[in-house]
Amino acid sequence: MCWRCDHPGATTEEYLTYLAETLERDRWVVQYVVSEHQPSAYTVGLHGLGLPELLVTGLPEKVSVQLLDLAAHEMAYHGTRLEPGMQIEFEGELVLEVVEVDHPDVHLKIAEQFYRRVFGALQLVWTDDERLWPWDRGWSNGRRQQRVFGARDPERLNSV
Repeated sequence: MCWRCDHPGATTEEYLTYLAETLERDRWVVQYVVSEHQPSAYTVGLHGLGLPELLVTGLPEKVSVQLLDLAAHEMAYHGTRLEPGMQIEFEGELVLEVVEVDHPDVHLKIAEQFYRRVFGALQLVWTDDERLWPWDRGWSNGRRQQRVFGARDPERLNSV
């Protein structure tokens, strides 16, 4: 269960206080947004470490949390830099491309309410089973959805 589910009468300010206490201990959290058609997950706390927040859309909660936690850990503890256009492989299954999020304040609502100032974010965009991107013709044969919240920069493409 989520904190908000366990505290249905709580205010947003109470949740933000809980979040601040959690960030003191854990450095970042993953906020999962439940949606039948467009689930998403994003980090809150990386901006406080001088890093961009991370976002992923269209994946199940467990995969989203695992992916974002691993990427955040690499950034926060190992100095890994994620840059727009970078392509990486996750768990030997997902191929990801980093895309800069155009309006993080619109898509990462809890982070926006927590920081109350401008912050940057990167989206980890994933390929389908055929290794096609959402911007490719025939991606996922229309079975899955993955919204991309920034413009792909093909001139900055590089692989890790």
